[in-house]
Amino acid sequence: MAETISTTISTSKPTIQVAKFSRVILFPVLAILVMVVFMLELGIGSVPIPVSGILKVMIGAEDVDATWHTIIMELRLPRTLASLVGGAALGVAGLQLQTLFKNPLAGPWALGLTAGAQLGVALVVTAGAVIGSSFLENFEFLSNLSIVAGAMIGCVLVLMVMVAISKYVSTITLLIFGLMLGYLAQGLISVILHFTNQSQTRIYAGWNDGSFSAVYWEHFPVLIPLVIIGFAGGWWMRKPLNAMLLGENYARSLGMSVKRTRLITLGCAVLLAGPVTAYCGPILFLGLIVPHLARGLFGTSDHRILMPAVILLGALIAESADLFVHLPWEKHFLHLNAVNALLGAPVVMWVIIKNKKMRGFEL
Repeated sequence: MAETISTTISTSKPTIQVAKFSRVILFPVLAILVMVVFMLELGIGSVPIPVSGILKVMIGAEDVDATWHTIIMELRLPRTLASLVGGAALGVAGLQLQTLFKNPLAGPWALGLTAGAQLGVALVVTAGAVIGSSFLENFEFLSNLSIVAGAMIGCVLVLMVMVAISKYVSTITLLIFGLMLGYLAQGLISVILHFTNQSQTRIYAGWNDGSFSAVYWEHFPVLIPLVIIGFAGGWWMRKPLNAMLLGENYARSLGMSVKRTRLITLGCAVLLAGPVTAYCGPILFLGLIVPHLARGLFGTSDHRILMPAVILLGALIAESADLFVHLPWEKHFLHLNAVNALLGAPVVMWVIIKNKKMRGFEL
């Protein structure tokens, strides 16, 4: 199967040598940009910290300023790592969903996964209000797991519905159905939160804004392993997903199990989108636009190239948006999703207008 797909990929573009050369340049450039923005996130803020100070904190030097150490280790570094991991995870989840559904506008948000995760978290918040926050404080790690479990269960339920519906409706109808599921979830969330106390409602409202600032060190032991498993599964399925781009019949002719590919890919998408949404809130547009930007930048839909490209590009865009939000503005009214919308909405409009001319699902 791998040889057949590789042959198809290698003969599909007349300028393959030029494309390969440009990719060799693009990958290190993106990696360098990710590191540059990473350092800027640590250094720029209401208290500016020079590069030398950042390096001293990172290596654990003894002569470092105590204030700088607290700012970086307790505030900026967890937020920056969360933006890096979250952007990469949502980008890969969007890539997998767009390929699986053959839908250029598919993504965790457009297909209702984000809304499902929101509903799951709202149920966990309500359960916390019923059980009592003092009880949950005694089991902080289990409390973190319950939030992730609620988000992932919500994602799975929505995905099951969307997979069932996708067999009978068109691409546009599927997106409309996903949006309606989102509105339904929002209605259910409002009803659920009606039965909680005001403090729990405020907690959910703050989480619902979407921000990488809500991620702390105690969250990473749950977030990182799940995301790594999602990445590993996505990389393992890169060749079957390439075959799926050429049609399910073609994939079956290569001896591939389409059902297994769907289940594993959907499972990976849930592992990537669920935990990120659980800890960061609903982060909009990243899962939708990053795969398109990667396809346009690298000129391919080969998942062997797009997987690392989407990881780097997703991390870069998420870091950049988070850096823009946390610049030392005189008045601070910016929200992460507002910044994402400034980039995401034009990309979505471009996708809609140019859909017939796009080569988004050609190898």
